Amino acid sequence: MLTSHELLGFMSPALALEILTYSYETDKALYHAALSAVAEARKLRPVFLERQPRSQRHTMMLATLTRPALDLVAGNLLRTWLLKKHKQMLIDFLDALGITHQEGVVEELPTAMDDAKVRAAVEALLVKYPPETVAVYLHAFNDMNEVEWPNLKAMLDSDPRLQLGAST
Repeated sequence: MLTSHELLGFMSPALALEILTYSYETDKALYHAALSAVAEARKLRPVFLERQPRSQRHTMMLATLTRPALDLVAGNLLRTWLLKKHKQMLIDFLDALGITHQEGVVEELPTAMDDAKVRAAVEALLVKYPPETVAVYLHAFNDMNEVEWPNLKAMLDSDPRLQLGAST
């Protein structure tokens, strides 16, 4: 099971940059919270990072966000990116599983899910969305929820399409 900071570290640099750029463009408060957390972790003042060119700043931020101490911040970036930019993917997955939700948000997940339903739902996502984005979502889904489905974990561990960092 990959934690949020590990997900950022294992995904392609391009996708990690997309997530950070998305927060920069759409959620300034989240972006500034991440920037402040990175500055604090690096023992810098936030203004030092703000004055750097964005590409250089984002490279430093992403390198720092892969640290275990910043797992909460990485998780917030991932959740926001998934819930806002990829809401339809979340909806498609939950619909395929037959789970009641409110625009991709679930109050309570079932403690177990049928193997065939999980396989079919994952396959449907892989047909419709980029495999790396699907992999990040499923890893995050498995890590960030209180309920862990062993059949989903087995797919994440064994299906090469759901592996992160293989081609980075």
